[in-house]
Amino acid sequence: MKLLVAVFLLQLPILGLCYHDYRDALSKSILFYEGQRSGFLPLDQRMSWRSDSGLGDGAERGVDLTGGYYDAGDNVKFNFPMAFTTTMLAWSVIEFGDLMPPDENRNALVAIKWGTDYLLKSVSELPNRIYVQVGDPISDHNCWERPEDMDTQRTVYAVVGPNPASDVAGEVAAALAASSMAFRSADPGYSETLLRNAIKAFQFADAYRGAYSDNSDIRNGVCPFYCDFDGYQDELLWGAAWLRRATQEDLYLDYIESNGQTLGATDSINEFGWDNKHAGVNVLVSKEVIQGGMYSLQSYKASADSFMCTLVPESSSSHIEYTPGGLIYKPGGSNLQHATSIVFLMLVYANDLHQASQSLDCGSLIVSPASLCTLAQRQVNYILGENPMGLSYMVGYSLRYPQRVHHRGSSLPSVKDHPNFIACKDGSNYFNSSSPNLNVLVGAVVGGPGEDDAYEDDRADFRKSEPTTYINAPFVGALAYFAANPNPNPSSLLT
Repeated sequence: MKLLVAVFLLQLPILGLCYHDYRDALSKSILFYEGQRSGFLPLDQRMSWRSDSGLGDGAERGVDLTGGYYDAGDNVKFNFPMAFTTTMLAWSVIEFGDLMPPDENRNALVAIKWGTDYLLKSVSELPNRIYVQVGDPISDHNCWERPEDMDTQRTVYAVVGPNPASDVAGEVAAALAASSMAFRSADPGYSETLLRNAIKAFQFADAYRGAYSDNSDIRNGVCPFYCDFDGYQDELLWGAAWLRRATQEDLYLDYIESNGQTLGATDSINEFGWDNKHAGVNVLVSKEVIQGGMYSLQSYKASADSFMCTLVPESSSSHIEYTPGGLIYKPGGSNLQHATSIVFLMLVYANDLHQASQSLDCGSLIVSPASLCTLAQRQVNYILGENPMGLSYMVGYSLRYPQRVHHRGSSLPSVKDHPNFIACKDGSNYFNSSSPNLNVLVGAVVGGPGEDDAYEDDRADFRKSEPTTYINAPFVGALAYFAANPNPNPSSLLT
């Protein structure tokens, strides 16, 4: 006999139910991206302690590669995680943009466009060449320097066919395709440009199969930072799945149908992030099964169901680790990148199931969409301060948040306060200081606590204290959902 679960969360710790201003957190989560901008900053720049930077990017190759985002607390532009960030921001708008206040919807589109404008430059020489990175990471990581003062090598890394870059090109294809959907109403012309270039990026990814980090001429620049650790196959399916959703063309449907087994789509890999898209592919493609009756894709839905069941504590297949305080935990650095991305997938899947009046079948357990949303909300609340430390892991949200964030621009004095050049090693005093960062990187979600829920607020402990663009991106969608549905239940779920 199967048990219908509506309140299975009783086994997880309840650390005091708090009121959370999800709308404020949403606003801050989007504002964070202004602190990560590279290039010429606009007049309406709200993160006012930042200034123009990286204005010569691409010059060594005679190409304009200004713009885009610094991925974390350093000053390198890694296209692989930047493209994933852009994909997730776009997916957040596609799924939950209608729930955002109009001004925050506009801000989210601005954040997406800052990424896509740069990604369009990176694919401007296709079908033969794709740019994958700007900035030498070795010299950059040997400095503690404001982006406005960068005097390290701004090396341009590119892949020329037939050398492979399926992972980066596939993710760029996904980012541009998803963003074309986000801009479809707001800017149809820009949307068409994005989609046209998404198709070119995917053709490059599929034609020259392999990981970009396998190219010997760029490997030392991309590894071990954003090396392809989990293979390029998932990015091919991810790019094709987004092109299918953006175009509704059978060409891409046939691709994900015929390549699912060979590219590992049905693998039960319980991870989703900048390097591993398997769980995301399965959730994205499952919409065609749940809402469109496309049963030829049933294997994707089976894998999505399996993934979701691993997250449910009472499920017999549950094997996701939780901290004593109730946070999803995966060994390795920057744990909150896993929590925010998994939360987003849970909400998307719950919404898809609800719209089709379906539930999640976990064998002996039937889990309602509302229960998935409640489990996701516990993760969001933990991040916002409902945890054993009583600490918000979003900078600038609530009264207690990390003060010593591993972030160069935030920890060093602003150019406006200290206009004199600060050389590479001269920033070390600020890095080693026990004082709080001089500039508040509002909205940044840091790597988060360890498996024991402990957080030391140590700038040097980058695994815990460094924010990244790809931690925030899926959190934008989750916060948009809960800003509109602070008390999820079957009647308040999206329709």
